[in-house]
Amino acid sequence: MKIISKTFKLLTVFLLVVGLTGCSSDDDNNTGGGVDSTTVVDVALANGFTSLAAALEATGLVSTLEGTGPFTVFAPTNDAFATLLSDTGLDLNNLSAAEEEVVRNILLNHVIIGATIEAQTLIDAGSGYASTASPGPDNTTLSLYYNVNNGVVELNGGSGVTGGANVTTPNVTATNGIIHVVDKVIARPTIATFATTNDALSILVDALAYADTGSPTVPWISTVSNGDAGPFTVFAPTNDAFIGLLGELELAALTDLDEATVDAVLTYHVVNGANVTSGQLTSGTVGTIGGDITADTNNFTLTDANGRVSNIVLSLVDIQGTNGVVHVIDRVILTPQG
Repeated sequence: MKIISKTFKLLTVFLLVVGLTGCSSDDDNNTGGGVDSTTVVDVALANGFTSLAAALEATGLVSTLEGTGPFTVFAPTNDAFATLLSDTGLDLNNLSAAEEEVVRNILLNHVIIGATIEAQTLIDAGSGYASTASPGPDNTTLSLYYNVNNGVVELNGGSGVTGGANVTTPNVTATNGIIHVVDKVIARPTIATFATTNDALSILVDALAYADTGSPTVPWISTVSNGDAGPFTVFAPTNDAFIGLLGELELAALTDLDEATVDAVLTYHVVNGANVTSGQLTSGTVGTIGGDITADTNNFTLTDANGRVSNIVLSLVDIQGTNGVVHVIDRVILTPQG
């Protein structure tokens, strides 16, 4: 099964959020040169998104989104925010410094800076990844996966999964961007978020779960789901890569291998303790959990100890989660064969 990939590149995000704004008035902002009365913040208020506006003010982000942008904002409804506050016990009127940072980073996970992206652009693409303004490891920003299901744009798996959301009202326009209403607050993603929401990586998820039934090197599913773990760099084989491997080994299914073998293979796809983006990858030895493989950044390939070459899919690199980064590859990396 092929990955649907018409991925577009967004501008690099540089946030200039200096701290809390002291502004609580609807008509008084110290931004100089006047305030555009139809910015994304004003449009959100005009459309009744009072919880979003309160959260932006509580975290000092009003002045950011009153800026020139352009911004694409996925705006949770008041009910979505009420659920978040109820589940977390957060009080927007009484946030500690740590809680303020948590809420700010969640909000920034709903914002793309540098582009006005209409819903039709996402629908035409079919699926892909965009960069939000929410900070990830080592000065990165988190990714957002989108796909289209029966005409509905789903974000990080859609509202049917934990941490995902659906776009319910698209294309609410503002002078400095665009707002798409979503029915849930979008959680900050982990590596597991991207593996489980993209159907073209489903066999990888099956392999992780199968390895977990034995005595895995690490508990795979819980580790990649842990937002505080890592960071890791993951080279993620597509479904087609796994299907190709079964043909290469003349097997009918991954379960024709024992759990220990699958576990050992998986270790060659993970670098522990490093968030290596595509721009940071260098030619030469790459030390994975299992052992060394070789990278060639001229061709963007990885070569295992058996001389087998995996291509890094250039349109599917730097998929950034809170616990590491994913680069998609088109061939499974194998352990050294006798």
